[in-house]
Amino acid sequence: MCAAGRRWGRRQRALLWAVLLAAWEAAWGQLRYSVPEEMPKGSFVGDVAKDLGLQLPALRDRGVRIVSEGSTQYFSLHGKTGHLVTAERIDREQLCESVQQCVLRCELIVEGQMQVYRIEVEITDINDNTPSFKEVVMEERISEMTAPGSRFPLAEAHDLDSGGNSILSYDLSGDEHFSLAVQAGPGGDQRPELVLAKALDREEAAFHELVLRASDGGDPARTGTARIRVTVVDANDNAPVFSQAEYTVRVPEDVPVGSTLVTVTANDADEGVNGQVKYSLKKSPGKALKILQLDSETGEITLLQSLDFEEGNSYELEVQGRDGSGLSDTTKVTISVTDINDNAPKISMRSALSEISEDVPSGTIVALLHVYDRDSGANGEVLCSLDGDVPFRLEKSLDDYYRVVTARELDREQVSEYNVTVRAADGGSPALQSSAVLCLRVLDVNDNAPVFAEEGYSARVAENNAAGALVLTVRATDADWGQNARVRYRLGEGRVRGAPLSSYVSVQAETGALYALRSLDYEQVRELRLWVLAEDGGAPALSSNVSVLVQIVDENDNAPQVLYPAPAAALGSGGAWSGVELAPRWSEPGALVAKVVAVDADAGQNAWLSYELAKATEPGLFRVGLHSGEVRTARSPLARDAARQSLVVVVKDHGRPALSATATLSVVLAKSVAELLAELGSAADEAAAAAGEPAGSLTRWLVLAVAAVSCLFLAFLLLLLALRLRRWHRQQLLPPASGALRGVPVSHFVGIDGVRAFLQSYSHDVSLTADSRKSQLRFSASASCCDTLPMIFFSSPDVWEFPLFSGSAVFLTAHVHG
Repeated sequence: MCAAGRRWGRRQRALLWAVLLAAWEAAWGQLRYSVPEEMPKGSFVGDVAKDLGLQLPALRDRGVRIVSEGSTQYFSLHGKTGHLVTAERIDREQLCESVQQCVLRCELIVEGQMQVYRIEVEITDINDNTPSFKEVVMEERISEMTAPGSRFPLAEAHDLDSGGNSILSYDLSGDEHFSLAVQAGPGGDQRPELVLAKALDREEAAFHELVLRASDGGDPARTGTARIRVTVVDANDNAPVFSQAEYTVRVPEDVPVGSTLVTVTANDADEGVNGQVKYSLKKSPGKALKILQLDSETGEITLLQSLDFEEGNSYELEVQGRDGSGLSDTTKVTISVTDINDNAPKISMRSALSEISEDVPSGTIVALLHVYDRDSGANGEVLCSLDGDVPFRLEKSLDDYYRVVTARELDREQVSEYNVTVRAADGGSPALQSSAVLCLRVLDVNDNAPVFAEEGYSARVAENNAAGALVLTVRATDADWGQNARVRYRLGEGRVRGAPLSSYVSVQAETGALYALRSLDYEQVRELRLWVLAEDGGAPALSSNVSVLVQIVDENDNAPQVLYPAPAAALGSGGAWSGVELAPRWSEPGALVAKVVAVDADAGQNAWLSYELAKATEPGLFRVGLHSGEVRTARSPLARDAARQSLVVVVKDHGRPALSATATLSVVLAKSVAELLAELGSAADEAAAAAGEPAGSLTRWLVLAVAAVSCLFLAFLLLLLALRLRRWHRQQLLPPASGALRGVPVSHFVGIDGVRAFLQSYSHDVSLTADSRKSQLRFSASASCCDTLPMIFFSSPDVWEFPLFSGSAVFLTAHVHG
């Protein structure tokens, strides 16, 4: 049971190794085909698409191409069928002259996947070459004393074909004195020898004509012939002998042309013509004849053309030394070429991207390079590197293939284009190097939001602006490119005084210009706080916002508004104001008569008010405080001064141009109560007449009001007396209270649009004497800006307060003494 388990385990492992090997070969893309030489252009080689498992649509879409080493492309890919076909007529003998197995290599590049598949195509030989001899006529000199059975090497025929198509047999015809023997050489080649079958007699025949025929193994077979002319000479008992059976020499490939590479020498013990040795090439490849030359007299082998290790690293020659009697000896000459570092590495861009998105992950393939050095050994070992600090690295792929991949994230906003220099250096001394430049443009992605030029914007706009006036321009820039950097602006949501913000201002989507849609009023809106959003054109779009403060600048568009004296009637188109004030005739200079209170809805300098007396019944009697609006006596009233004075006060602001309003005050000058009442009655009559009411009716109402006030005053006295008696009982230790109560002054605050004004009360003391009875009366006039219903107030037993006339805010307070 255990043994079976072990056997099954070995089978599984073997199967696994087979699968891994197949996967390895598929991954590295090894394909091998075979095709005869001399096939016409377009001949089928192999079904690449099927063998690699590639779909035909993928082949067309991903940019598949065949790349061969060298300048000549022998194969191409048929785009419709996915077949590998010949691109040129291939001559095996030209490509692989001294190579038994001729294999051409190419690569299939799939650019879309940056994949490489290696393909090997073996070029099989066909019998397209006839055997040929170097010399069509060969001369042999044989002594008549040569014993039968002697052998004389003959020049071999050369056939460029290989395998069974090369030379297989030789045949000799023409004379009974000679026969042919074929010996097998060390490399398996056939070496023909001329065998003397019958003794020669110079007197019988001095010359013998023979025909040597060489046949290959092709079907049909091809043959080549050479004539052999044998000259019978007198006896020669010594043959030439080379000093070495094999000459081996190593020369560098950069040896100068004309240099002597090796000298072969053969010695002959005979004298005279029989001892003179001539040298010739018995066997040599065709390429060697173009590069090397043998001196037939000296045996020196010299260089005709420059050597190239990459074209041929070894040459074998067979040199024959022949004396004057036709005796000969052969030697083998091997010339080995050593490599020098004369080839710089070559870098080929097999596949490369010209554009790459900046958001590609690390490790993305951008180029596929092929690096090749024709030198060998250390001279052909290539080391690749990238110049500069670039976000790319090299990875070795298949044999001499390298991939350029991204090493870190790209940022187009920092570097938008790369010129990546790939440098290849070999291991020679000194090292040779080459370089190639990969131009790569980085494509933008929307990874940057718009950025405003300022952290916040502010602007000042004068009120009463024209609709559509430019307020300011916001500016945002986007570090991206193209559509991703196109910025559009819009307003954030908001409301002002219950109305949408968009009804006040708008922003131009393309330029960021902010416009006022309506005329702004400082008295309604002091400032606008809003947000402007900038959005780019990416997908998805990125945005940012900025705060904008629009301050409304005040203009002098509101005239001063008089709060006191209270409005009575409109006089003229300017909207005049009227009021009645009392002033005793014994007033000292500077005595306060009244105060004009005015406000201005504007702000700042436009709301700074100044007062001046524009018109007066008696010039010089009154003056007005420039900033306080207080009306005071400039001098003491005189007897000639009229009892009723009319004052026109002009209130101006400090705007440009300045706006103004007027207030009309009526001031009554009186010595006694009778005079005061007369003047007030007259004033009341005039007021009633102005209002369209009879004067008597107003007087009756005044008498009724005085009577009602008197009754209320008596009731108040009784109540006060009862309260004091009660208090006296409770607090017997307290001193008796004074008989007079001090009245609390009344202050009135009036506001218009948030502006408050303080109104003062004005008191005047008047002493009156009637008949022989002396009584003193004290009255005060209290002014208020608010209309008060006619009422009578009792401040104390000796003080009466009552309105002088209906519709006015003037009260008479009388203090009765004695």
